[in-house]
Amino acid sequence: MSNPSLKIRKVWSQVEEIRTVAGSADGDSPLRKVAVCAIVSNPCAGLGYVEDLSPIIDESSEIATYLGVEAARLLGEPVESYGKGGIAGYAGEQEHINAALTSVFGDAFRNAIGGGAAWITSVTKVGGPGSAIDVPLAYKDDVWVRSHYDALTITIPDGPLPDELAIIAVVANRGRINARVGGMSVAEAREKAVL
Repeated sequence: MSNPSLKIRKVWSQVEEIRTVAGSADGDSPLRKVAVCAIVSNPCAGLGYVEDLSPIIDESSEIATYLGVEAARLLGEPVESYGKGGIAGYAGEQEHINAALTSVFGDAFRNAIGGGAAWITSVTKVGGPGSAIDVPLAYKDDVWVRSHYDALTITIPDGPLPDELAIIAVVANRGRINARVGGMSVAEAREKAVL
């Protein structure tokens, strides 16, 4: 981008590793969840109602590619779950961060992490520095795999400022430890995808 509307001020990352739940491990690898957040300028902040949000939508692809590549690198193993989210600073509106997370973002994010067939779970809100947001996760190839329903709580200490957007990509290497509520398994989802 020669003169981007979404200028990155900061990239903030978080890695969580869970080894046991309720004192028990299920024999699989630890659950790793990674969030990568881009704190960017909001070109619509402070302007009141703006009809055309295409500057945000169009540039979100490049941000998504960067976030996806970095999230997969930090995860260090194949991505099984994904989610996206964001916070618009107080001089913006929720629609601004939603514009940053449309299918333009989603398609680029999927490509960056090695693919995914399922709809990407998402959450957005308006908030300020230190606001917490729970980004939902689901299995990347079929949203009906219950073992992968999860979330990661993210708090960015100094963002977003009022005229910024916090654009968040989250990935995980597996489903919940000791998941046991039934439903379609990963193996069944893979078999279904082949048929």
